[in-house]
Amino acid sequence: MRCTMPIYEYKCNTCKNEFETLVLGSDTPACPGCDSKDLSRLLSTCGFISKSTGPGGESQVTTSAASSACGSCTAGSCSSCGVG
Repeated sequence: MRCTMPIYEYKCNTCKNEFETLVLGSDTPACPGCDSKDLSRLLSTCGFISKSTGPGGESQVTTSAASSACGSCTAGSCSSCGVG
């Protein structure tokens, strides 16, 4: 069984800070910048990576339409998460 964590993206309506946070149950998150609870939940993009072998035996990597398969960076390939 695979367990996923409920991590959501928010924008603070007070200080305009954008952040991600783990939300459990009926918890109401607060902005880490100004501690306001006046937040708007953002629509998150979903990224994925598909690794396969091409017709000639070469390795192929396909990523989703998101800017990166890694949600925390825009590099598309980095050593810290092993993407690419």
